[in-house]
Amino acid sequence: MNLQELKKVPESKKRRPKAASTIEDRERIIRKRLLPRFGGSEALKIKPSEIKGWLESAQDEEDLENSTVDKIRRVMHLVYSTAQANDLIPRTVEANPVAHVHIATITEYEAILVTPQQAWNVICRMQAFARLLTLLVAVTGLRIGEVLALRWKHVDWNNFRIRVVSNFVRGKFGEPKSHASKKPVVLHSLVMGLLKNWRETTTYAGDEDFVFASDRLKGKQPRVPNMLVEDHLRPAAKQVIEIPHGHRFGFHNLRHALTSFLVEIGTDSKTIQDMLRWADPSILLKVYAHSRTWTSAWRLRQR
Repeated sequence: MNLQELKKVPESKKRRPKAASTIEDRERIIRKRLLPRFGGSEALKIKPSEIKGWLESAQDEEDLENSTVDKIRRVMHLVYSTAQANDLIPRTVEANPVAHVHIATITEYEAILVTPQQAWNVICRMQAFARLLTLLVAVTGLRIGEVLALRWKHVDWNNFRIRVVSNFVRGKFGEPKSHASKKPVVLHSLVMGLLKNWRETTTYAGDEDFVFASDRLKGKQPRVPNMLVEDHLRPAAKQVIEIPHGHRFGFHNLRHALTSFLVEIGTDSKTIQDMLRWADPSILLKVYAHSRTWTSAWRLRQR
């Protein structure tokens, strides 16, 4: 049995579907990375040294981040483990060569952080709809896909909350990232007031309408996140902070910044986990530990 056949494992319709972006990423890695290199090879004869050498070669030739190479390795590992779970290959450690491949996983990428004052200065330089959208992300940590998927019926005006029921990523609607992501998000009364003003202003104010509907698409879809970044967020941010050429800066940087701020003011880890709606509390240091200053301060507080 070759690697091409291992991939053909049907997904159970009873399990919670993966996010559209996750499925797309995995399919792309399998289609563009794994199959061209190993698709015709016999699955049980692929050696760990072959996989490791291929990953290291691809990293050197394409200047890939450690995290990108690790993602490729994890997808290949998933192909084997899924095949084992479905009795396509033996359930032994030896049958999964990726289990013996160890590579560096720490990335040198460090997110650009903004202070609360800088974030406010960025927001003030934006148009009305982009200003409110960006404010929502900055003060709640909502993911941009969650904000764009919001409809007016999801706003609980009486309890000052937003219900997160969907995610809009790469032009597709899907489930929120995890069960924890579905927790209601509490809003300050000032933010609720701004939402109310926006509803009185926008053309699309019905319960089924998107809070940030696209005028170009006549309200049938929300606005496009990439365009919001390139046309609104990034130009405004460049007036406030320095963004090196080629460095990423998007709405997720505001989520990072909120996390950093909560740590700096001494917020306990459980509260941060609840506010950012993480399923795994360890993600605070595993993913968001990008600033040596606040990470060191955080660890000192936990002693």
